[in-house]
Amino acid sequence: MLVLTRKMGETITIGDQIRIKVVEMKGNQVRLGIEAPGDMRIYREEIYLKVQKENQLAAAWSLEDLESAVNFAGAGKE
Repeated sequence: MLVLTRKMGETITIGDQIRIKVVEMKGNQVRLGIEAPGDMRIYREEIYLKVQKENQLAAAWSLEDLESAVNFAGAGKE
């Protein structure tokens, strides 16, 4: 892991398309501004881990599971 020290207003550049700037410092929190291509997804780690878990659960569903869910959802429509 690369560890860098930055002051208020200073920037880190990653490749040609990503810039991370320190925009605010308050107590033990740092506010970062991130410039990146619009198609690049950027998440806080706790959100990213949650999304990954949900994706894994969704990928684990079988065709039978999906058919059962569809049949169950349609059962009360009469």
